[in-house]
Amino acid sequence: MRAIRLHAFGPAENLVLEETAAPEPARGQVRITVSAAGVHLLDTSIREGIQGPLPELPELPTIPGREVAGIVDELGEDVPAHWLGKRVVAHIGFAPGGYAERVVTEASRLHEVPADLDSAEAVALIGTGRTTMGILQFTKLTSDSVAVIPAAAGGIGTLLTKYAKHRGATVIGLAGGPEKTARVRANGADLAVDYTDPKWPEEVRTYLTEQLDGRAATVVFDGVGGEAGLAAVDLLGPGGTHVVFGWSGKGPQADDDAELRFTEEELAERGITQLNVLGPAMMRKAGGANPVRTLELAALTAAALGHFTPAVQRFPLAEAAAAHRALESRATMGKVVLIP
Repeated sequence: MRAIRLHAFGPAENLVLEETAAPEPARGQVRITVSAAGVHLLDTSIREGIQGPLPELPELPTIPGREVAGIVDELGEDVPAHWLGKRVVAHIGFAPGGYAERVVTEASRLHEVPADLDSAEAVALIGTGRTTMGILQFTKLTSDSVAVIPAAAGGIGTLLTKYAKHRGATVIGLAGGPEKTARVRANGADLAVDYTDPKWPEEVRTYLTEQLDGRAATVVFDGVGGEAGLAAVDLLGPGGTHVVFGWSGKGPQADDDAELRFTEEELAERGITQLNVLGPAMMRKAGGANPVRTLELAALTAAALGHFTPAVQRFPLAEAAAAHRALESRATMGKVVLIP
């Protein structure tokens, strides 16, 4: 089979397309003929040799990738026969192997793909969608909500925008450049603004004054931090909520970026609640015996019900290095997916 292999940690160019033996499923596992493989920002850190949240870095050479969709083509022992031939999607955990034409994973990780979803969309939902549903646990969106979404053209930002509109909220989406703001507008945002224009907060305040009778933002879904995140939080009114799920723009939580965040005292004075929702907080909120699986199923169900559709940017498997570079430079829109 063809697969992308990494022989040395380092730049994207170290991702090489090679022929290698197809894996065989062990007891309790299935093999999947891969139709789409997700690319996550964490993959780029692993490629560079940064351990991050992993228990340990993978042994080299390795095949990166932890999110796949495709058709089950072989069953290991003790796997129910009904899985054979099914269209499935799975997050294969910390074990890599997704950037390939075939992959093995535990049958317990499988979800059947809803009929109306293609494989690339399913991959977006199993990771990005799962995180989105985890984020949405922390705030209740209604027709009275005014949501500000930095990085609204990204995978999570797209899903947040579409779900908020499904709930009747007013959505103000931020993105970098005219192409991305056009995408945000097409996704249903009531206002799409270019955060590379230093006057964008003034544009939003004008909209709030003229179109919403002076209402303030009620929630900021912030996966960016930095200057854009700080300016977005400044739009919140008393009682507003700042939901933090990432810091791709450097801040606001980093100790060396104190000027890019409000202090706890300032937040309290303004009546703003700040929630850092990634990791353990998200899992505790989801609850249950397997909170990860709970959120995955919630995302697939939401898509099947038409509450949102993920945005996907496809790259051929052979162009994995280009996909990594595009993701690292924030030149992508939606979930990045490799197609074997």
